[in-house]
Amino acid sequence: MLKMINENLVSVVMSVYNSEQTIKMSIESILNQTYKDIELIIIEDGSSDNTPFICKEYEKEYENVFVYSNNKNIGLTKSLNIGIKKSKGKFIARQDADDFSELHRIKTQIEVMTSDNLDAVSSRARVINSKKVIPNYSYYLPLRYVVKIKNPFIHGTLLIKRNIIDKAGLYNEKFYYSQDYKLMYDLVSRKHKIKIIKEPLYNLNMTNNISNINSQEQKYYADCVKKNIEPK
Repeated sequence: MLKMINENLVSVVMSVYNSEQTIKMSIESILNQTYKDIELIIIEDGSSDNTPFICKEYEKEYENVFVYSNNKNIGLTKSLNIGIKKSKGKFIARQDADDFSELHRIKTQIEVMTSDNLDAVSSRARVINSKKVIPNYSYYLPLRYVVKIKNPFIHGTLLIKRNIIDKAGLYNEKFYYSQDYKLMYDLVSRKHKIKIIKEPLYNLNMTNNISNINSQEQKYYADCVKKNIEPK
């Protein structure tokens, strides 16, 4: 049976794991968006803390929050693909459980995507508890050059048309890390229209950032992307 796609709906997909300290802030930054045609798809990835209970409480209170629980921890890549398959929106947006979005983020991204006829849009981000704004290098070179050197996209800021990510085959599940880099590298290589909005629309928690915690593994998967090879 074909899934009915809502033409105005933005499906925000969030994978959560042991995020009890930050999950409320993250969820509420989506529920309070100025753009109201939103559903929040939460994939609870086998947490051992209070995260599942918190998510279920939001699902009980809000009709546009949907929580799906994995029987065990399967990782971000597979969880995101589950969330995308469960979603119904024409647009897929990302949000990480320890970050939060500016309240006009989705509205701004939809407006820019529509006016510039884009396939995907990202933005800069403020680092929480810091004055730092990232990225700061992607405006001087075309993305097709930057993406071969490093990932210029902040995963949690992504908003992409469903048909584009569907055609890409969703996230490549061979990439336990750098799944976002792999997706965007492929999209840029295929000359899809993508833009990074200069305004920081997202707030990034670098303390719990997976890239910092697992830097060696992250580097291995990122190198696989740059070399255009699949990880072993």
